[in-house]
Amino acid sequence: MNILYAKRIKNWCTILLAAGAMGTLASCEKKLDNVTYGSLSGDNFFKTANDAKAATDAMYTGLYETPNGGRGWASTNYSFRTQAAQTTDEMVCYWDDNGSWARLHALDFTPDFAVVTSHYTQLMQYVSQITVNMSKIQGIKMDETLKGRYIAELKALRAYFSQILYLYYGPVPVRLDASQIDNLATPPLPRPSKEEMINGIIKDFTEAIAVLPDKFDKENYGRFSKAACYTSLLKLYMQEKRWDDAIVAGEKVKAMGFSLIDNYADNFNVKAQSGNTEIILPVICSASSDQFSNDWLAHALPSDYYDVSRGITLSGWGGYRMPWKTYDKFDKKDNRLSVLLQTYTTGKDNNGNVIYVDTRARGDIGAIPVKMGMDPAMSDPSVSGINYVAFRYADVELLLAEAINEKNGVPNAEAYTLLNDVHQRAGLTPFTPGSLNQVQFRKAIQDERLFELWGEGVRRDDLIRWGLYIKRAKDDGSVVADDDKILYPIPRSVINQSNGVIQQNKGYK
Repeated sequence: MNILYAKRIKNWCTILLAAGAMGTLASCEKKLDNVTYGSLSGDNFFKTANDAKAATDAMYTGLYETPNGGRGWASTNYSFRTQAAQTTDEMVCYWDDNGSWARLHALDFTPDFAVVTSHYTQLMQYVSQITVNMSKIQGIKMDETLKGRYIAELKALRAYFSQILYLYYGPVPVRLDASQIDNLATPPLPRPSKEEMINGIIKDFTEAIAVLPDKFDKENYGRFSKAACYTSLLKLYMQEKRWDDAIVAGEKVKAMGFSLIDNYADNFNVKAQSGNTEIILPVICSASSDQFSNDWLAHALPSDYYDVSRGITLSGWGGYRMPWKTYDKFDKKDNRLSVLLQTYTTGKDNNGNVIYVDTRARGDIGAIPVKMGMDPAMSDPSVSGINYVAFRYADVELLLAEAINEKNGVPNAEAYTLLNDVHQRAGLTPFTPGSLNQVQFRKAIQDERLFELWGEGVRRDDLIRWGLYIKRAKDDGSVVADDDKILYPIPRSVINQSNGVIQQNKGYK
């Protein structure tokens, strides 16, 4: 694998690239070009426009929190995408893995629980490396417009990774001065205030927005655009309940020409590989890479799942399930249930008839959260090249409708239109404008976000915003869940190495 990654940054000589990371991504979509370097130094890198592009492309691997596989937007218990489901009512897991799955669901976190502290370790390094890369790229003699775009992409990535850190750990001491990062003698930074960190994130996104295009063309699919920046800001403002700012950000995205595609499931299969009118930001995957493949189906499908369309068995690991009490909230006419299965196929009998198994009838703990389409080029569900989806316009529509309702105290015509756009695509009867008060509309939004966005990494933020995150854990029997568990703990090693300069989150020892 070839990935730009700084284990500990002293200068550019310490940056290592293992073979093939961005090249692997390029093999899938050809949008982010091949980067094949060994150990690099200031003498042989950051000299050309190609170097600037390579240094920018490599930072997109932070979406996977590499070099450790399965993190970030991937599918293991270490990924924030999976944790957004497993720490909520979206998902449970059959596996034990030394109790880690049960601990996630119960919000049983400690500073030594690497499953929840690893995002801090990985993303802090990416934020620092991006800061160094921006400084180095500034000195390259190249087309100034293209240079400005690369720096804007890096600012957007830095803001995005910082936002994830903030939402999971609260304000953290990110370094934004490249000269301090290069100097190991620099003392540790204390944690900033909430306002300081939020303002830093907004500043990076705002500066990126001033440069980036609304959307990228197919040749640059997978890069941060103006629309992706505004979507991130919308999500940040929603968590802070800054409804006015959220509405402004949401309206910006709305004005850029996005729209829902006709078939919900086509956002998650091969038909979306080059983008569509709904996907704002994908996470590019590759079937030829362990670290960058989409292995969601391997985690979700039973070992005897039979793909009728191809006549082959896709042997999954059968771990992930949506609890029945969550599944039962869906209207049975909801066409989104086509990728959330109570019944699945296991083969054909001697007469050629398809054999079905009812998972509820046999005592399974929940429905099969398929969500992702099969990679037609692959027979192993652990090595799919189908892209993950980070941001979709349906998410924006529902957040904007929610913000309007919360700001105005009652849903207006626009809020109903936004909600119904998502609701009706699922084959359901639209809500009648004027029929719901603020509380009823809020509940309708809460339900719709579950039905529409399950498995897409948003449920944790949603439940926290609605004040339901801790309640869910307690309702499911957790005896350790309390308000302190809204934030993850800072890794114990970070606290110790800072000699107490960095303070632990409340409630953790």
